[in-house]
Amino acid sequence: MNIHFAPVQGHTDAPYRHFHAFCYEGINTYYTPFIRLERNELRNRDRKDFTSSLNGNCNLRPQIIFRNAEELNSLTTILKGDGVSAIDLNMGCPFPLQTGHGRGAATLSNHQLVDAVGNVISSSPEIDFSVKIRLGFNSPDEWQYLLKTLNNLRISHIAVHPRIARQQYSGDLYLDQFKAILQESKNPVIFNGDIKSLEDADRIKNLFPDIAGIMIGRGIIGRPSLAEELRQGREWDRAQRIEKMLEFHRLLLSHYEETLCGDSQLISKIKPFWEYAEDEIKRKAWKAIKKASNIAKYHSAVAMID
Repeated sequence: MNIHFAPVQGHTDAPYRHFHAFCYEGINTYYTPFIRLERNELRNRDRKDFTSSLNGNCNLRPQIIFRNAEELNSLTTILKGDGVSAIDLNMGCPFPLQTGHGRGAATLSNHQLVDAVGNVISSSPEIDFSVKIRLGFNSPDEWQYLLKTLNNLRISHIAVHPRIARQQYSGDLYLDQFKAILQESKNPVIFNGDIKSLEDADRIKNLFPDIAGIMIGRGIIGRPSLAEELRQGREWDRAQRIEKMLEFHRLLLSHYEETLCGDSQLISKIKPFWEYAEDEIKRKAWKAIKKASNIAKYHSAVAMID
């Protein structure tokens, strides 16, 4: 079972990916947070992220997000020029800041743009494309036109989060729609969404034994050992998980101390490490970390984790 680490904006940048891969095994593919154009140009921080030397210890697939054929073509051309051989197309981001501009999950109902996606994939055989989708923006059957297009192409996989954009990350999963995609797709399909434990992963594998893998984002950020536990087929005890998580945190914090300027930058960069870890580190420590207003208070809060 392939395990893919879904990108999470503001969390899974190059240093995070590097030190996660250093501390843990189990991830087949890491993804960059989505890369987009700003004023018709690639953002410098995006290029620095996917070209960073820190990516050398993990299998990385850059992910792009686009609102029209022009952005799609420009981004693909830029990444090709930077030597990228694999690209993930984000057609599933549910955030209004992106869907409101026609990007992410809003692309599924834009049939003209879906046709452009097909043209870009078919005209770039040197690139290994994959696609990440929601079921749709308003309706859980908006994926159908895209799937017909992709079925005429050869791609690495389709990663499907079986919700619509308006649900964000809550509400019931449309597992019947996921099953239909799995049955109809001529390309490998990966399940994405709500996997936070070994039990969650086993449930999905039992429901859909033909999936090509699973994709996990927030579940790994909250429990960084999860992929390695899945690979080993055993649940680590909490003491082992916490010990390894604190080592991961120490290495990442040390890197930020060497590369960032001032305590304000440092604390704003490292605090998101714990954002999804309330269940793992317990509420008292989690709340203390969240409230920490300076580095001294932050270190004291982290010391509460046991």
